[in-house]
Amino acid sequence: MKICNLFIPVLALIMLTSCGSKKNLVYFQDEPIGDVISAQPKQLVYKPDDILTINVSALDPETVKPFNLTLVSGGNLADITSAQGGLQQQTYLIDYDGNIEFPVLGTLKVAGLTRTELTDMLTQKIAEYAKDPIVNVRLANFTFTILGEVQNPGTFTVQDERITVIEALGLASDLTIYGERKNVLLIREVDGKKKFAKIDLTSINTVNSPVYYLQQNDVIYVEPNNARVRASSFNQNNAVLISAIGTLTTILAVFLVNN
Repeated sequence: MKICNLFIPVLALIMLTSCGSKKNLVYFQDEPIGDVISAQPKQLVYKPDDILTINVSALDPETVKPFNLTLVSGGNLADITSAQGGLQQQTYLIDYDGNIEFPVLGTLKVAGLTRTELTDMLTQKIAEYAKDPIVNVRLANFTFTILGEVQNPGTFTVQDERITVIEALGLASDLTIYGERKNVLLIREVDGKKKFAKIDLTSINTVNSPVYYLQQNDVIYVEPNNARVRASSFNQNNAVLISAIGTLTTILAVFLVNN
C-alpha cells in the first residue's frame, strides 16, 4: 500500500508539470523588441484608409454650402457617419496615394498632415471663395486591436482621435485574472516600420509612457501569466486518465495483499 500511496501523487505531479510552456502559448516571442517607441507624437497624423468628416461653416452658410457634402438618410458605416436630425454625414476616405476628393477644391493631399495642419490648409483654400470659413476636421474610424488575456479581445473603432491605453483596455472589458500586467506589449507602425513598447500597468508611471495615448491601428497584446500557462497543460482526458491509473493501482494493491 505504501507503493500505491506514493505512486499516484508522483505520477499526477509529473503529468501536471511536464506540459505547460510559454513557448507554446505566448505571441510575438521572437520580435525585435529593441526597436522601441521613444517619443509620443503631439497629434495624430492622417494615413491612407483613414475616414474623415470635414464640416465647413461661416456666418453666411450659403457661401460655404458648396464645400460640404450633402446629408443622406442611409448608407454603410464606411461612407457615412451620424449627424443631427436622423440624417447622416458623408465622409472622406483617404486613398492609397494619401488623397481625398474635396468639393470645389478637387484632389487634396492630406496623408501625413495633423488635424491642425489639415484644418489650416483647408481654411486658407476656402477663404479664397468664402469669408471667414470655419473648418472642423474629425477622424471617424480610429481603430486599434487588443489581443490576449482580456475579457473581450478584438478590433475596436471609436469616433475619437485621443484614447489612452487604459481606456482601450476598458473597452475590452479589462484584463482577465490571467493577464500579465507588468508586461503588456504595444505594436505601432511608425514611418512604415513596426516598433514596439512594453507597458507596466502596475506602475503609476504608465501615464508618462510615450505610448500612453494610442495611435491609429495600434495593437495591444496582453501576455498570459504563469498560472494560465500551467492551466494550458490540462486537457479533458486528464481526469479520466488519473481515474484509470487510480483504479489500476488499487487492483494492483489488492492483488499484492492477497498474495
